[in-house]
Amino acid sequence: MKNVVVWGTGMLADLAYLYLTEDSNYTVCGFVVDAEYKNMDNFRSLPVVSRDVLESVFPPNTFLMFVPMSQTTNGNLRKEKYLELKRCGYSFASYISSKAQVFSCATIGENCFILENNTIQYYASVADNVMMWSGNHVGHHSTIGSHSFLTSHVVISGRVSVGEKCYFGVNSTVGDGISVAEDNVLGAGALIMRSTKPGQVFVERPTVLFPISSDKINLK
Repeated sequence: MKNVVVWGTGMLADLAYLYLTEDSNYTVCGFVVDAEYKNMDNFRSLPVVSRDVLESVFPPNTFLMFVPMSQTTNGNLRKEKYLELKRCGYSFASYISSKAQVFSCATIGENCFILENNTIQYYASVADNVMMWSGNHVGHHSTIGSHSFLTSHVVISGRVSVGEKCYFGVNSTVGDGISVAEDNVLGAGALIMRSTKPGQVFVERPTVLFPISSDKINLK
């Protein structure tokens, strides 16, 4: 068993604790937060320490880190926290669900959080600090850049290149051989069929509200 300290005490940290405890060979030993956010001494019956004492309580030669942060400010905060801890000498755990299908010759970086029902095909590559919620598909020979976030039911087709700090909303799709540039945001249901430029945002039109009530429709 490998000893891990989880960043945070919020919902994602709690989910990380559950996944790591129930479905991995890691042992969660505690939690860490920035000093201004420390409002408890224990979480999940484990110690919570502030960032300023992390190295003395959980030294990097003994403990791995796991940073499951959300995609605020297009991944910048999660990237900064990951790199800060890396500079302090920490190595990182990666969680890959036992219910995910990761083919041989696929590669997964560190501090990745890959939940159930993800499919990562042959020769696909997922870089460091990537979060993949449940039910995504990463096609053969595709690459997912560091610090990216895939929500659920995202389809990355074959031979796709995804840059750093990209965000993919639910049911977004990227066609074969496309390059998605860094810092792109794909809203729910977005369909990308040509290569993109850095910093672009793609939003699908919402479903139109039909101008009659449901009791006026015959569904038979």
